[in-house]
Amino acid sequence: MITETTCVSERSRQRKKDMPGARYADSLEWSLTMTPPIFLSLYISGFLLAAAIRLWYTQEYRRKIKEQHWKPALDTWLVYLPALGMFIIPGIYILTPYLAPADYTLPESAGWVGAGIFGAALLLLWRSHADLGANFTPNAEVQQGQRLVTTGVYEYIRHPMYASHFLWAFAQPLLLWNWIAGFGLLITFIPLYVVRVPVEEKMLAGRFGAAYEQYMERTGRVIPKFGRPETH
Repeated sequence: MITETTCVSERSRQRKKDMPGARYADSLEWSLTMTPPIFLSLYISGFLLAAAIRLWYTQEYRRKIKEQHWKPALDTWLVYLPALGMFIIPGIYILTPYLAPADYTLPESAGWVGAGIFGAALLLLWRSHADLGANFTPNAEVQQGQRLVTTGVYEYIRHPMYASHFLWAFAQPLLLWNWIAGFGLLITFIPLYVVRVPVEEKMLAGRFGAAYEQYMERTGRVIPKFGRPETH
């Protein structure tokens, strides 16, 4: 019995024969998309690495909560939205043929550019967690004994974790050649960024006062300020 899903899958495989990077498809038959499997593999590997980074530093945060007996602050539901764009929708795209009608093709070189941007996003994600160290919190809150971190990547931008997500969002449509899965993170991340960043900055300004205001003057949110004044 031939179903619509089967027809979509067969059309997708047929179109791969003439697509850029089609030579990769012979080695990985599980791919149901127009995206070369090498880029799908890179995306999956990068996601797993990002999840490991987040888990590692979140464990330290949870340990502190347990030791100091404090209740984490409630956060906006928008924090869960990017997971839809970076994990759930890409997962549906990679593992099923349902999003195949929204596929597009790119030169293979575009995929490698995306891989480079993706690598930079992962590096920045790790570095921003590492520079925060014990000051890291996944919620919009000021911890007991928290200090203002202005070194490492925080010397140049105030929100490098958000910057890493923007880089990820720019890389994703170059790695996942699909209008829905490729642009999923960009669409789901922007609402979180617009809503949460002003709340975080107001909270930090209330906690650190003039020191944070001066820090804001010499740094950008996610893009460095060029020609910023030197601190003494």
